[in-house]
Amino acid sequence: MGDWIIELLKQYKAILLDWDDTIGDWSDAARQALEVIYEKYHLDELYETVSEFFNTYEPYNLELWSKYGRNEVTKEQLHFERFYYPLMVNQYPEFRGVDKKELALQMGDEFLELTNKYFSLLPDAEKVVKYLAAKYPLTILSNGFKEVQYYKFAHSGLEKYFTYTIISEEVGINKPNPKLFELALERNGVTADEALMIGDSYSSDIAGAQAAGIDQIWICNKPEEGQSATWIVPKLADVMQII
Repeated sequence: MGDWIIELLKQYKAILLDWDDTIGDWSDAARQALEVIYEKYHLDELYETVSEFFNTYEPYNLELWSKYGRNEVTKEQLHFERFYYPLMVNQYPEFRGVDKKELALQMGDEFLELTNKYFSLLPDAEKVVKYLAAKYPLTILSNGFKEVQYYKFAHSGLEKYFTYTIISEEVGINKPNPKLFELALERNGVTADEALMIGDSYSSDIAGAQAAGIDQIWICNKPEEGQSATWIVPKLADVMQII
C-alpha cells in the first residue's frame, strides 16, 4: 500500500491509452468476424469446428502482431499471412476452386470490414474515458491499421475526448518501441515522469512504456511470472480508483 501512496503523490499531466482490448472490444469483434468467415468460406471442409479454426488462426495472428511491433513483417504481410496460414492446413494450392493466396486476401479484407461492423466498447470504457478526460489530456497510442482504427474512433462516441491520436502506421514507429511513447510525450509537452500509460498488452503497452520511463496501469487478470507494472488491475474501471 505504501508504494501506491508514493505513486499517487505524482502529478500526472498526460494519460496515454491503448485502444484495442483496452477501450474497444477487439477480441469480441474479431471472434464474431471469424465465425462469419468460417461459415461463408466453408472452412468446415478444413476444420471441423470454428473453435478448431480459431485455435489455428489466433496463435499465428498474435505471433504476426508481435513481429509487426518489432518491424519484422509489414502491414501487408500480416494482413495476408494470418489467413493464408490456416488455409495451408493441407498443401493444395486451391480451395474450392480458388487460389489460396487470392482467397487469403479476400478473407483479410472482409475480416476488417466485419470487425468494424461488430465494433463495440468494453464495459465502463465510456465512463472511464470521460472521467480521465475531465482531469487530463488523453492520447491514443495504437498499432492498429489506420483505416480500421479511425472508423472505430469515429463511431465510438469518444473521439472528442482525445487530444491526440497516434497511429503507428502513420508515424512509422510501432509499440513497444520507446520512440513512439517519446513522440507522445513530445506532443503533450510533458516529461516521462509526468505521463501514465494504460493498456492491456504487456509486450506492447507496458514494456514499451517501461522502456520510455513512463508509469503504467496494466489491465490484466493473470500476469505471467516475471511480468510487472506500476499497477496491475483486472478491469478498466479500476483505473478510477488509482488516478
